[in-house]
Amino acid sequence: MLYTNPYLEQCIEGPFSLFRELPDRDKEYLLQDHLCIALKKGEMIFHEGNRPAGVYCLACGKVKVYKEGIGGREQIIRMVRPQGLIGFAAFISGTAYSASAVAIEDSGICRFDRDPFMKLLRRNPDLSMKLMRMMALELSFSNRRTVSLTQKHIRGRLAESLLVLRDTYGVENDGRTIRAYVSREDLACFSNMTTSNAIRTLSMFASESVISLDGKKICIVDQAKLEKISQLG
Repeated sequence: MLYTNPYLEQCIEGPFSLFRELPDRDKEYLLQDHLCIALKKGEMIFHEGNRPAGVYCLACGKVKVYKEGIGGREQIIRMVRPQGLIGFAAFISGTAYSASAVAIEDSGICRFDRDPFMKLLRRNPDLSMKLMRMMALELSFSNRRTVSLTQKHIRGRLAESLLVLRDTYGVENDGRTIRAYVSREDLACFSNMTTSNAIRTLSMFASESVISLDGKKICIVDQAKLEKISQLG
């Protein structure tokens, strides 16, 4: 297929795309009503409480999904990797968004409108099953994170978050540097701790040669030790 926009090609044909194995006729049907958007760092995709007009797919860049808590403090629920769907639970259920989504670096997204997408799900049971599996995995991940963020100590929470970032975005060519340069504040919000505690614990990990730090770059020096800290909580 020929695509009119590189974001579309990434969302449909990318290695992690839910749509990659669709027959061409279904891909063409999906593309009947879509919108491609270039986002700058800090631009919102949707706000909690809005109602979805379609489902979003991240073509490139990084996005965080978060809820605003007491006093306006954020709790990051998940980080989205390229070809990941954003806001799909509200889209499928027909309810308002339960969280907000924002680009944490320059990103590209595609929005597929509701009617073609829902009709495609009805006529393609394989796609429906893949979406159900994706939602089940996301629910399982959320359940595990809820337990971790409420029962693990600070060191365990931060160690787990670093491993989640590694598993979500991968590593650089050195095989150790996490390919996600998130702010200390975002890392703290992802780990359910204050920014000062996140900075202090990162420095402690660095002094123990578990990780090394270079600005926002975090290199996992001793993966086995980091995993042990995460497991012990």
